[in-house]
Amino acid sequence: MNVSREEASGDQVELVMKICVFHVSEGHEGLSHADVSIVVEGTEVLHSCPSVAKASLLLMGIIYALNLSYPPKLKYTFEVFQKVFLELDVLKLSPKVQSLWKTPQCN
Repeated sequence: MNVSREEASGDQVELVMKICVFHVSEGHEGLSHADVSIVVEGTEVLHSCPSVAKASLLLMGIIYALNLSYPPKLKYTFEVFQKVFLELDVLKLSPKVQSLWKTPQCN
């Protein structure tokens, strides 16, 4: 969806955590770049991030540092990202994530 920053601000209030990507055109030459922002509980906490990947890592850092709860619908997605990929709190895996963590042994 192609919306402006102002149009997206109304949607930001409804979501607990969100990464927003805005494509910004500069000048008459048609050059554009992405402006990536992080929104937590309706407040933009970071803007002008260089990439979605970096914004994702920074969002995980914010969640971990502030000890925030994951959004209920994305609980397991965030848990896999934090505990499997970033290897933070690996000893406290939920049963669903444990099933992903264990790899089958080949004989």
